[in-house]
Amino acid sequence: MPEGAAGTKEKLALRLFVDAPSNAQLPGGQDDFVKKTIEEKFNVTLQVEYMMLGDDYNKKINAYLTSNDPPDVWRDGNGDGGSKYALDGLLGDLTPFVSPRTMPNYFKHWVDETTLKRYQLAGGFFRAPVPYNKEIYRAWYIRKDWLDKLGLQVPKTYDDYYKALQAFTNNDPDGNGKKDTYGFSMSGQGDGVYFDWPEYPKNGLIFPSTLKDGTFVDMQTDPKNEAVLTDIAKVIGEGLVDPDWFLNKGTQHIDKAAQGKVGVVLGTTKDFAFDSNPTSLQAKTKQLFPNANWVPFTPFGSQPLQSGVAPANPFLFHKTVVEKHPEKVKRIVAILDWLASEEGFLLTHYGLENKHYTRSGGTITLKPDAIQEDIVKKGDWLSIWDWFTPNTPAAFKLDVVDPRQTDRDREIVKTISAIPTAPYIGTSITPPPGFDLGSFRKRQRELQVKAVFEDKSGKHWPAYREELMTKYNGAKLFEAYEQQIKAAGLAP
Repeated sequence: MPEGAAGTKEKLALRLFVDAPSNAQLPGGQDDFVKKTIEEKFNVTLQVEYMMLGDDYNKKINAYLTSNDPPDVWRDGNGDGGSKYALDGLLGDLTPFVSPRTMPNYFKHWVDETTLKRYQLAGGFFRAPVPYNKEIYRAWYIRKDWLDKLGLQVPKTYDDYYKALQAFTNNDPDGNGKKDTYGFSMSGQGDGVYFDWPEYPKNGLIFPSTLKDGTFVDMQTDPKNEAVLTDIAKVIGEGLVDPDWFLNKGTQHIDKAAQGKVGVVLGTTKDFAFDSNPTSLQAKTKQLFPNANWVPFTPFGSQPLQSGVAPANPFLFHKTVVEKHPEKVKRIVAILDWLASEEGFLLTHYGLENKHYTRSGGTITLKPDAIQEDIVKKGDWLSIWDWFTPNTPAAFKLDVVDPRQTDRDREIVKTISAIPTAPYIGTSITPPPGFDLGSFRKRQRELQVKAVFEDKSGKHWPAYREELMTKYNGAKLFEAYEQQIKAAGLAP
């Protein structure tokens, strides 16, 4: 039994702050069998706060930290991976708490010691990555039934894609006699251009960054953004994009796609449009349009859309918690390691054995009706508890069988798995001491928004980029990144 488990020490009250989908909600009482299991197994009472990652999430955490009321553990949602918190002296030293001895499952199945070492901030061990899915499923999805109606093929080039946007906007793909559909949508969160646009890879930029000839390429600030912003402004100017794209937040653009208002969106999960996923885009759309058929595609052939996955969004402990309540940190670490175990993984992803799934050796067979009734209908609440591990059963050499999975689902997997991936840069990179990455990225987003809405092109991007590189010290940021990459032996 892990250290801190029930019966070994006094009962502790623990407060967790984690990310969750916008539509998920924890059930009350005995319905939450995950909470019940953890509380009994580790002799704790849990207070779990959860929000969707984004500005509101970060503001909430910052408010807690400012008022000296930190949660006992939280998952970081900032783009800097907790770097600013560490530089501000807010994070505790994890050296006595996180190791292969204290977290054997975490290190065995998810994060190796080399990755953890390369993930550290200069000057200390203040963060550890939440286990992350190294499998990539990034692709755009398009209404094939709309294409069929209009006599078009699934796009294989950007020109094909552009023609599909025009047809979806102008040629009444849903046959309702109204001009009320658009080609593409995304969620700009009210503050940025962001990464769903195909115009990035059209101009040779790979999400979110890559190495080219030993040089770090940042998708968001590269000089090629001049052409990217011009192309984005063009499709917006022609009315081919959902006019609410910039103000859309969270999954609002997906909701609009499910409502039959747009014909192309980006997906990043394996079951994004599965028949067998009751919350997928496909399932939601078919509730209104029984003949709907969302299929994945890339208009860029064998060009990678994304580089390999890097560790991100670490779990963090406040310095005060570490120094004044080390027993809480030990108990939480034990819980996290259990979540990273096969037992914890199965419970938080699939539910209770023999009720929500059956097992035969390494084969897990889901019981969809029970999952729908006990979990999905009650707030899709396991999508909150699975925050610590991705849905990657292969980590435990498990094969998950969903009886609802169709030939169409398997065809989707075949298509998205065939899209190549650029190599991961190989090490975690952090801003130099004192660098305010939040302000840098905020200004970058402001300038990109200005280019799209005011300039209506990327013609001023060279000047905007110069401001970012000088006034906002971007040159120092990317120099620091390249030095870290070289120090890890990953570039000449």
